[in-house]
Amino acid sequence: MDAHPAPGPEPKVWFITGTSTGLGRALAEAVLDAGDRLVATARDETTVADLADRAPDRVRALRLDVTDPSAVQRAVEEAMAAFGRIDVLVNNAGYAMRGALEEITDRQLRDQFDTNVFGPVNLIRAVLPRMRAQRSGHIVQMSSVGGVSTTLGGTAYAGTKFALEGLSEGLAAEVAHLGIGVTIVEPGPFRTDFAGRSVRWAAPIDDYRPVLEPARTGFLAQNGAQPGDPVRAARAIVTAVSRPRPPLRLPLGGPAFDRIRAHLRARLEELDHLETLGRDTDFPA
Repeated sequence: MDAHPAPGPEPKVWFITGTSTGLGRALAEAVLDAGDRLVATARDETTVADLADRAPDRVRALRLDVTDPSAVQRAVEEAMAAFGRIDVLVNNAGYAMRGALEEITDRQLRDQFDTNVFGPVNLIRAVLPRMRAQRSGHIVQMSSVGGVSTTLGGTAYAGTKFALEGLSEGLAAEVAHLGIGVTIVEPGPFRTDFAGRSVRWAAPIDDYRPVLEPARTGFLAQNGAQPGDPVRAARAIVTAVSRPRPPLRLPLGGPAFDRIRAHLRARLEELDHLETLGRDTDFPA
């Protein structure tokens, strides 16, 4: 019998944005628990310094504003200098802007898209040349159940997540032949700061109060009582990425599966109902 067992798989190098709190922090810790290497980024790098202290040989803690393309390039270059490769990019940094569309200013809407859509695009553009050279890699896009269906008060946020899902689905088809995968993660309500410190609110217009005030109350009431466990979610993401064929989409939490399934069924019913009207619009054969 061979006295020297075959070595295990080489540890992956994960590059995760928004690791100071919430799902990003839970995922960073799950990556370290799995024995992998980590580039942990946040707008304030001191909030992730403890991760580097925990495993200094496997972690680089970097300051990063995902809306700054030059800062993104520098962070990716530092990651490559430290570890020589990036195996998994996780675009997690983001926030929710809440209010009716008319209430949200142009600046607020553009800032929401800059962080939640163009931020991930900045990272993808910086990392893809490295993954193409490796002919391997995986991109995890943190979307939301709000990327499948909207809720009152979440119009702008859903707009960014719908955009991210479309970009990600198209990207997956473009890079599959290069050995690069894409997974769109669609969490439901998880016990993070998403419904608390992280949320931003538009100035209200009285005409929208009858529908938006109950939605606002319900949204705030869930803070600290969400059913989703970030630790278990993080483990599910690590497991999904480690599969021989990682999924394109990964809903997380029972409420996400229930809401997505109900939405898709309603769409199919509407599609069937309108087929006679909508299909008969082609030129005659």
